[in-house]
Amino acid sequence: MASASTAPLYGTCLGLFQAATLTLAAKPLLHLMGVKCDSPMLTPAEKYLRLRSLGSPAVLLSLVMQGIFRGFKDTTTPLYVIANIAMDPILIFTCNLGISGAAISHVMAQYMMALVLFSQLMKKVHLLHPSIKDLQFLRFFKNGGLLLARVVAVTFCVTLAASLAARLGSTQMAAFQTCLQVWLTSSLIADGLAVAIQVKHHFNSSIFIFSYL
Repeated sequence: MASASTAPLYGTCLGLFQAATLTLAAKPLLHLMGVKCDSPMLTPAEKYLRLRSLGSPAVLLSLVMQGIFRGFKDTTTPLYVIANIAMDPILIFTCNLGISGAAISHVMAQYMMALVLFSQLMKKVHLLHPSIKDLQFLRFFKNGGLLLARVVAVTFCVTLAASLAARLGSTQMAAFQTCLQVWLTSSLIADGLAVAIQVKHHFNSSIFIFSYL
């Protein structure tokens, strides 16, 4: 159970590092993304990025715990943990928080999801206090290296596309974000169902890859 105890620690540490980086370097990162100083997108984007970055520890911790549940061949528990989408219209329209409300609702939902997953994980496995000898970074990187490369590649492509859209203007960026969210929703649903079916029915890797072609 050392791996199940150590992986959340890695996720939390990386999430804190990501949150600090995005919070302190929000404006330079937006400039790097192509948002100019006179752009009407700069102020709301910076506000949204700083608020959303506060949820980074919860996001990475949730992803780690979903991986642990998949390792136990339990793909149903993460599917039951759904973010409370009702918070979006309440904070955005009822409380008149606008883009800040969207960011806050997302952060709250991520921490709620992390809390629920953590409580369920404690029922499934006895979490140990990780020691120095359990912090085997090379082992974790070796086992998850290909998955990490896949995530980095996808993130790089989406980030590059967003950067190009930001350079075209606010209208083009809004259209890009709408299309991106539709694509992400369909893609993640398909990916989640595919992994669940693979684990439950022990599909081999060749069939799993063929389903994406």
